[in-house]
Amino acid sequence: MAQRFRGEGVHKVDSKGRVSIPALFRRVLEASDPDWTEGLSPNVVIVYGGKSQNYLEAYTQEAIKEVDEKIARLPRGSKPRRALEHLFNAQSLPTQTDDTGRLVLPAKLREKIGLKGEAKFVAMGDTFQIWAPDAFEARNSDIEDWLVEQGDDFDPLELLEMAPEPSAAE
Repeated sequence: MAQRFRGEGVHKVDSKGRVSIPALFRRVLEASDPDWTEGLSPNVVIVYGGKSQNYLEAYTQEAIKEVDEKIARLPRGSKPRRALEHLFNAQSLPTQTDDTGRLVLPAKLREKIGLKGEAKFVAMGDTFQIWAPDAFEARNSDIEDWLVEQGDDFDPLELLEMAPEPSAAE
């Protein structure tokens, strides 16, 4: 089973768009890149998505391969396949970290999500997201409010009861 991203953090973004990836995230990128060896920079695919997406989603090589394989199973030329190819191929940036573990985010991507002096990194299991900190707080406040509404005796693990059992093919 692939390693998973965990945690969150805020990191400075310099005027050239360079931002340090959290160290724990770098280890997952390295472990999930079949071409990575000591001394090389791990590969990552940044999906910036459509007009309404106000964050960047970073995929490991393993995670994007899984997405690509699922897209390839859809009928060629179908609207769902075309949409997914557009989102995950056309609206993405394959890149690498630099030798100090930083990403260089082009101005186009920084402007799209309103990134100025800081970036919020948020682990999402097999991916991580990069947000403008204020946009993340605004988006995540509904989740925080909902969790509070559940009461003091709420066990978040109960939500896993809704997850379907894996099929034999998985």
